[in-house]
Amino acid sequence: MRRAVCPGSFDPITNGHLDIIGRASKLYDVVHVAVMINQSKKGLFTVEERIELIREATADYGNVEVESFHGLLVDFCKQRDIPAIVKGLRAVSDFDYELQMAQMNNGLTGVETLFVPTNPTYSFLSSSLVKEVAAWGGDVAHLLPPHVHRALTERLGER
Repeated sequence: MRRAVCPGSFDPITNGHLDIIGRASKLYDVVHVAVMINQSKKGLFTVEERIELIREATADYGNVEVESFHGLLVDFCKQRDIPAIVKGLRAVSDFDYELQMAQMNNGLTGVETLFVPTNPTYSFLSSSLVKEVAAWGGDVAHLLPPHVHRALTERLGER
């Protein structure tokens, strides 16, 4: 069985993330979406909320499993016998950092990293940017799945 992982914080998941996950789901039998737990950062959504939002957004794919992880991504991969990491690249500026990570991960455990160029429609998109624009009242509905947009609007309204 061909397995891969798409890691990230997904706070919240965007259409850009879904583009990469969806494309990976056509290439692999199982795609694990690994939601990173970063104790030093306070996310807008809890890890559990992010997992639920991602599960709903990827339900139609049929071969996506969503769970959290902390620590080294290569350990997550080793525990689940996942030989490949799929990462989206938005711009050349992403490549330098991601290449270093890919080489380190491969050197540690032999896990391969595959870079997928993002759809140009989403090349500027990040969760941080979406949250910032939404917090200032900008329309980000076209950048998120509808249920994620609703959750984001509700959460920002609570603040």
